[in-house]
Amino acid sequence: MASPTTHPGVGRPVVTSRAEIERVAFHLFIENGFVSTTLDDIASAAGIGRRTLLRYYRSKNDIPWGQFDDTLDGFRESLRSYADRPVQEAVHRAVIDFNRFPAAAMAEHRVRMRLILTTPELQAHSVLRYADWRRVIAEYVAERTGTDPEALLPQTASQVALALSMTGYGEWLADEHADLPAVLERALLTMRSYLAD
Repeated sequence: MASPTTHPGVGRPVVTSRAEIERVAFHLFIENGFVSTTLDDIASAAGIGRRTLLRYYRSKNDIPWGQFDDTLDGFRESLRSYADRPVQEAVHRAVIDFNRFPAAAMAEHRVRMRLILTTPELQAHSVLRYADWRRVIAEYVAERTGTDPEALLPQTASQVALALSMTGYGEWLADEHADLPAVLERALLTMRSYLAD
């Protein structure tokens, strides 16, 4: 039996993980701007075809959001883990948990959030993502308070949590030395006071 022939790698290595695709895409977004970077540019730089790229991401707008949809299940679990706490504390703690990242990932997260929050072309898409995040909170608050997720209290809690989180992110992005969980902690104390009434 003949041994397989080994061919030396030619050209750019093939990338097939979400993390690598995002790394390549963010490099292009920073270098060329989000609007000027095409899916074909990203696929080419990653050494994959456009169809392969679209198996990982439905659109270019999904790339900055990474695996956000997958993190919502963890967010639900985090909320449930605080079932023995008052609802306002449970939401507060789960939002902090959702936004806690390893120290080694913070620089990348800062770049990601700066892109998401400062790119006008991403704002309409971001509204959809924020709605999914708010829905998790509204469903939890409704379950805990015996109301409907579309009722005033769950909707208010979800909107306030998002507004305070976004305000915290704005402060964090403006100060390279700021600690994200600490900034969000301060912002979310406002919500706890609001829900406690």
